[in-house]
Amino acid sequence: MLNYHNNTKTLEERFKKYVQIDTQSDPDSPTTPSTEKQKNLGKVLVEELLAIGVADAHLDEHGYVYATIPSTTTKKVPVICFCSHMDTSPDCSGLNVKPIVHQNYQGQDLVLPDDETVILKQSEHKDLQNQIGNDIITASGTTLLGADNKAGLAEIMEATAFLMQHPEIKHGKIRILFTPDEEIGRGVDKADLKKLEADFAYTIDGETLGSIEDETFSADGAILTIHGVSSHPGFAKGKMESAIKILSAILDALPKDRLTPEATSQKEGFIHPVTMHGNVEQAQAHFILRDFDDVLLAQHGQTLKAVVEKVLKAYPNSTYDLKITEQYRNMKKVLAQYPQVMEYGVLAIERAGITPKRQSIRGGTDGSRLSLMGLPCPNIFAGEHAFHGKQEWVSVQDMEKAVQTIVNIAVIWEEHS
Repeated sequence: MLNYHNNTKTLEERFKKYVQIDTQSDPDSPTTPSTEKQKNLGKVLVEELLAIGVADAHLDEHGYVYATIPSTTTKKVPVICFCSHMDTSPDCSGLNVKPIVHQNYQGQDLVLPDDETVILKQSEHKDLQNQIGNDIITASGTTLLGADNKAGLAEIMEATAFLMQHPEIKHGKIRILFTPDEEIGRGVDKADLKKLEADFAYTIDGETLGSIEDETFSADGAILTIHGVSSHPGFAKGKMESAIKILSAILDALPKDRLTPEATSQKEGFIHPVTMHGNVEQAQAHFILRDFDDVLLAQHGQTLKAVVEKVLKAYPNSTYDLKITEQYRNMKKVLAQYPQVMEYGVLAIERAGITPKRQSIRGGTDGSRLSLMGLPCPNIFAGEHAFHGKQEWVSVQDMEKAVQTIVNIAVIWEEHS
């Protein structure tokens, strides 16, 4: 077992520094990155990489960070990439994040000081039961924390620094990729895999200590636009067909006891409206469609269409447009062809003194699309919890174990080559 330990608190300090840089992505922006401010963090990461001796670190025009840890072995070893994303979710503010370290957690409720109604309780956050004696980092109650995925960034950076400081540790060439816009499903849109030249990859973007994931949702996005009939409300009888009311009726007609996030778990998929806006003449809703099975995913799109058409029968002069686009696909079918990628990840977790938890993600990572693009890429735990909200938290000790796991993966690939 490699003797990495965060004696100097550099891992904790890196993480706290990163979360204070606002990097929210914007699903309504057509640019890459969707928000220019994501590059602010990218520049910091490049500066740190250069300072620890990673000579080729750079930020490209699209907001991607690329870097290389040189090989320290004479063996021919597959090139491994470690990947995390720089953006945070648009679901909750990431501006003026104030990270708070709750040292030596003893099971108490954590009341966040800037909004005392935001309280982390063990009854609601089951994994806190496993954190007794550890140091828990939260935000202050008015923002998300950004552990998703700045915990992964900090862990990869810390592992990189460790490997650069210890050239006696044998490993092959390692590539680093930090991406923008993962939270809005565009994390690898402009990733240059030819420049990356990696054979296999691992995203560091998982939740519970020890988890390793080789299966994600398959995902589509849907935009539904209703074209109603506008009329002066004083003279609207028999004429007006309000697009707002039509869209509301469609949302109300969708299944409530199935095919919705609040009624599904495990391998069950859903149809989920995430935003809506409009007026009498036109109203629009954005949906995410999710399932582990591509055939069932396609059926969810047909279910949405059928509900729309059924509701519109009562509005003969109104029309609709429904645009469904692919976002990412389940990486399971790709990873099954390369079992050693998961095997080495499991072994790396075991060497860190942790029981591996092989599981599926009710969500997606950059690894979903990277796998389908030809770069097999499972997901390793980063320790992040309750992401996308004000109760988000991470354990410093879990982050240390993630660093150990990253280093172990690099070493194991060299050993087995």
